[in-house]
Amino acid sequence: MGITRRIVFPALRIVIWAAIAALLAVIAFRSAPEPPTDPAFPTAELVEPRVAVTTGDVTNTVTVTGQIVADPATSQKVTQRGVVTAVHAKPGDVVEAGAPLLEVTLEEPREPLTETDPETGEVTVTERRPKVTKETVEASIGGTVATFTALKDQEVAVGEDFASISPGTLSATGSMVAEQQFRLLQIPAEATVTVTGGPAPFTCTNLRMGAAAAPAGTPEEGGADPAAGGSSASVTCAVPGDVTVFAGLAAELEITAGSVEGALVVPVTAVLGRVEQGKVWVVGADGEAEERAVTLGITDGAVVQVTEGLAEGDEVLEFVPGQDVVPVVDPMTGEVIGG
Repeated sequence: MGITRRIVFPALRIVIWAAIAALLAVIAFRSAPEPPTDPAFPTAELVEPRVAVTTGDVTNTVTVTGQIVADPATSQKVTQRGVVTAVHAKPGDVVEAGAPLLEVTLEEPREPLTETDPETGEVTVTERRPKVTKETVEASIGGTVATFTALKDQEVAVGEDFASISPGTLSATGSMVAEQQFRLLQIPAEATVTVTGGPAPFTCTNLRMGAAAAPAGTPEEGGADPAAGGSSASVTCAVPGDVTVFAGLAAELEITAGSVEGALVVPVTAVLGRVEQGKVWVVGADGEAEERAVTLGITDGAVVQVTEGLAEGDEVLEFVPGQDVVPVVDPMTGEVIGG
């Protein structure tokens, strides 16, 4: 037992400590840092994303948020000066286009007739009755008489408003932002309207573009600031008479202004400019990007048709150099597909 304590245990301890020391040495040498690299030589290369020019189908569909509105009443104007001698309508009456509303009579004095007797030289003066002109003012549209202010024996002038007729029809209308206006340079004749909680989507006709309603107040007072991309135009179309909707309901107008099949397309992020003329950066065989002017066709908001300046298979930079990358959202699914 004394030999074990004096010789064996100390020997075992020495072996164990030697093994630990050897293990620590291995770990230290394996985790030693690699020698520093020369900063003059980069260890990674930054490559700008590229896309190939491909073919695809493009449909230019713009969706405008709006509402159903009652068509405004149409003013009825006096067409002859004179005195009202007959009134043929009153507020609440339902009239057809061409129905008589008002009779105006104009009496104009005439010069007397003067005759001279050739034998005696006597002059005879004959007074003449005034010239009387009567005109009936007719309704310019059919509908319900909303207001009627003319009274019998009242003097009226040409162009004076004396009544208004509400057509009783409805329209779908919505305001557009600048990008939507550019996509509707060629506006079609109709749109598809979807009314929240209403009937199935229906086609409205007589689609037209006009100025948007002026915002209330200045930008400082809370009004819209045109520089901030506010709306400056609206679209309106007529709701068919057999469709049941009501003024004030929210609606969406889906306007399709052209489509093309098998067109050369690139992402909109690759083009500087969106309408008619643009610029892209084409990657050459040496890997360098060269600016090139292109002619543009229609767009669906995600890709744009290129009619001149590129060929299928050409490579272009996916993003315009120096421009902030803006996410591109698929207009149909809402999915971010670029940017």
